[in-house]
Amino acid sequence: MPPNILLITADDMGGDTPGCFGGPAEVTPALDRLAAEGMTFGRAHVAIAVCQPSRSAIMTGRWPHRNGAQGFEPIADGVPVLTRVLREAGYVSGILGKVEHLQPVEAFGWDYARGMRELGMGRDPRAYGEASRRFMEEAAARGRPWFLMANAHDPHRPYSGSQDELDRFPAEARASYPAPSKVFGPADDVGGVPGFLPDLPEVAWEYREYLSSSRRCDDVVAEVLRALDEAGAAGETLVVFLSDNGIAVPFAKANCYLQSSRTPLIVRWPGVTRPGGRENSAFVSMIDLFPTFCAAAGLPGPAGLDGRTMLPLLRGEPQDGRDAMFTVFHETAAKGRYEMRCRQDDRFGYIWNEWSDGTREYRAENMMGRTWPAMLASGDERLAERARFYRHRTPEELYDLHADPHSLADLAGDPDRRKDLDVARQGLLAWMSETGDPLLDTYRAYLQGEGAPAK
Repeated sequence: MPPNILLITADDMGGDTPGCFGGPAEVTPALDRLAAEGMTFGRAHVAIAVCQPSRSAIMTGRWPHRNGAQGFEPIADGVPVLTRVLREAGYVSGILGKVEHLQPVEAFGWDYARGMRELGMGRDPRAYGEASRRFMEEAAARGRPWFLMANAHDPHRPYSGSQDELDRFPAEARASYPAPSKVFGPADDVGGVPGFLPDLPEVAWEYREYLSSSRRCDDVVAEVLRALDEAGAAGETLVVFLSDNGIAVPFAKANCYLQSSRTPLIVRWPGVTRPGGRENSAFVSMIDLFPTFCAAAGLPGPAGLDGRTMLPLLRGEPQDGRDAMFTVFHETAAKGRYEMRCRQDDRFGYIWNEWSDGTREYRAENMMGRTWPAMLASGDERLAERARFYRHRTPEELYDLHADPHSLADLAGDPDRRKDLDVARQGLLAWMSETGDPLLDTYRAYLQGEGAPAK
């Protein structure tokens, strides 16, 4: 039989949170073990840094503007989805958590589904383990390979132990899931807050709450992998872990920065991946998973996929690399439309903010919680300016990711970087043309207005 496929996802986990990606110690012991048994990808990105569209891109292998799910809406009629294609090779399919974040639900043809409330608000590791075990047993009884998508709802807000959790979840809901196996407090050395955030007491407080929720996500991973081991199927199973987008704080989720779309991709495939392998040079997109899974299952895959198979990389073989990664953003969960396009290459990150006109103000769910109010109340003029920039942006941003990995210093207006800006512009323009981006003409007109040669 072809291999089973276990796809485990986190909800809003930053790309550098797991210890195996340089994160704080003791946050992700299960993921760190998985990485030691498999391989990690240091340049892995989701297509779009917000939950439902990110997951729709994964399960269709297409950019959001080509699958119809640019925001929190169903994919377009007639777009092939992974579960239906795998069915051709005899796979049974299951999903745990985030069921409603792939729409329309009936298009995916799940054989087994368990929603958030059946899984302790998507936060009960034992419930995930038991549901995984039951699904694997049923598939084994039918003698068929299986695809299971296990979606933890952590570390999505509300964070563990936060006031937000008390306000949003009634007592009955909170009683349905346990505390994380480790809770991070002021005495824990977590190495400071991420570099794109200000090191303020309130920010550090919320970051520790986030890490506690990340630990409970890791607890979910541990239970699902335990079920796999107990089923005796680990040797025949391709395991993939990723996060759907970055942390739900300013300058991360629902944007196009490096920390918005970078995902902590781990792949373990016994007999194929080398234990402890690290691939830190190749750009990979999560739309590549669809053709990769098809290739693993011995299927050619449907026409029209935007991703490409990762099999050579998994085998440790050379593969003609992308020279850049592209990501997009369309709208928030609250339907706020903020069109962004991004091109990142080996050195520079370039963002075009179609929505930025000097007056319109950005608002998104990543401004909930403690971090954004702390930035506004700090009294630090530099933070006040950064907050103003976040609300309004500029039409273009350019960052030297070697010197400035946290995208703090915008170089788009630097005349010494005009050549680098033009290279990024032309690269993005070509990608928009190749993929039929609906804003291609708008971007071409913008470049002509800026004096750049548009083709």
